[in-house]
Amino acid sequence: MASVTRAAFGELPSGGGTVEKFQLQSDLLRVDIISWGCTITALEVKDRQGRASDVVLGFAELEGYLQKQPYFGPVIGRVANRIAKGTFKVDGKEYHLAINKEPNSLHGGVRGFDKVLWTPRVLSNGVQFSRVSPDGEEGYPGELKVWVTYTLDGGELVVNYRAQASQATPVNLTNHSYFNLAGQGSPNIYDHEVTIEADTYLPVDETLIPIGEVAPVQGTAFDLRKPVELGKHLQDFHLNGFDHNFCLKGSKEKHFCARVHHAASGRVLEVYTTQPGVQFYTGNFLDGTLKGKNGAVYPKHSGFCLETQNWPDAVNQPHFPPVLLRPGEEYDHTTWFKFSVA
Repeated sequence: MASVTRAAFGELPSGGGTVEKFQLQSDLLRVDIISWGCTITALEVKDRQGRASDVVLGFAELEGYLQKQPYFGPVIGRVANRIAKGTFKVDGKEYHLAINKEPNSLHGGVRGFDKVLWTPRVLSNGVQFSRVSPDGEEGYPGELKVWVTYTLDGGELVVNYRAQASQATPVNLTNHSYFNLAGQGSPNIYDHEVTIEADTYLPVDETLIPIGEVAPVQGTAFDLRKPVELGKHLQDFHLNGFDHNFCLKGSKEKHFCARVHHAASGRVLEVYTTQPGVQFYTGNFLDGTLKGKNGAVYPKHSGFCLETQNWPDAVNQPHFPPVLLRPGEEYDHTTWFKFSVA
């Protein structure tokens, strides 16, 4: 069984409210989540010697999360990833979003779901956060009611996302935690062994928008169906890193997505999801300027993200999985992060 405790984490400036921290604990995991952005701020996992380390990048204080920072641990919405040129059409009407990552709209806009205070409700084995995204928020059509639920079951952190819309709108929710299985603050992830269960991936243009092709991974740097050691793999293929969507099974059922193994500590992370894609990102934009927990700095490639999601720019690419949520329908997706030692 998991236990849940709640405590104040910090005060938002100019009377914006109190941010609370919820600590979920099982015999195998300890997870801290705050009500600002539904952000995972710490995740402690034991190694094969039984020593616990925090394996997510982030900050010890609220101030860290309020500064400009690269989405350490929050829920991303209304639409995760990029929308080309910040425009899309729904039922013939054109919508315009803020261009917050030239020349595109990224991760829900200037003030996405990661930069708002959510309403928490404690559960027996976790916490549920909810909010109403008003009609027109960040340029998106219709009001959206959203529920994000984190529960702990042994070595498994389960994240469920639900949403209901008052009018047709794109919806794509994910969590943007950066992991380092050697422990946060370790200099890089080159000794991590990565497997991603994907036969195809989405090639992108220079602004990281998919060009529309669904390309086979066979014979390319994107073939991660068998384990590769990340550092060597990046070197062998002369890659700056990954920031790409891998196409998973099309089923709405739970399916295996990825496995990351850190041989030195024995820690293993397996990801399962109901989503059709996962953005594998290797922290290419981290530059060591931010001070994290325990004085850690986070240089390039010091953490990785496995952002389970619909495919980027799906709202503009009709042959991608459908991303529109219509009134009367429910958006309902779940991702499982399963930790163990090997």
